[in-house]
Amino acid sequence: MENEARAGLRSDMRTDSDTDVEPGRDSEARPVRSTLVDQVYERLMELLLNGTLKAGDPVSIDGTSRYLGVSQTPVREALARLESTGLVVRVAMRGYRVPEMPDAKEIADIMDARLLIEPQLAELACNHADPEWLDALAQAVDEQERAPHTADAAAIRRYHRADEQFHRLIAERAGNAALLRVYDALGGHGQRFRLFIGVGVQDSEFAIAEHRELLEAFRRGYGPEVYRIMHAHISSVKRRALSEQARAEHAWTARVQT
Repeated sequence: MENEARAGLRSDMRTDSDTDVEPGRDSEARPVRSTLVDQVYERLMELLLNGTLKAGDPVSIDGTSRYLGVSQTPVREALARLESTGLVVRVAMRGYRVPEMPDAKEIADIMDARLLIEPQLAELACNHADPEWLDALAQAVDEQERAPHTADAAAIRRYHRADEQFHRLIAERAGNAALLRVYDALGGHGQRFRLFIGVGVQDSEFAIAEHRELLEAFRRGYGPEVYRIMHAHISSVKRRALSEQARAEHAWTARVQT
């Protein structure tokens, strides 16, 4: 089944002009309901997380459409969303492919960018905190704790969805559209490498504790304290991510040499 899935998704690679337009449809085709796009997005995420789609694999719009049994339009929109997170990349005249695992330099660069914007977003959000928003933050942390901390695709996706929700609530609450665009541009890049190493979430205990510390700081309502704690949190995430990447790279090298 895994080989069939990969073959279906890799088949019929075409040029951009071939894959970007559905036969019999023009560029003014009616928008697809967001629920269908969401379903295709989640299915593609599952295929990435469970290893059906691996680093370097091509992902054609046509092949994915046939494999999932949907039209090309929701597939195209879902792949565009995945591209914004770095989970797939667009190759000129080739369509999409799954990128290679990021190296230590790329991870460090992403985390350094987060260090520049997320503490500032947190301090700004603190100025606009209210009980309803604080409850939403608490619910996101609770969901992180409820998520199974295992290596299967559903568990990883559930955990990271809650983690993303926690940080997005803060970014949106800051009320700064320019910073939010920068935050969105980073997307899921910081988590991408974990999709390819097959070990699941390794730092949940630390991350959840740090999120709870942030939540309590938001409740106290002192912006500079929130800034400091968010900066410490992202710094810790950076150290853990680089450590995981180094272990994964060492394991991969050992497999190649045997």
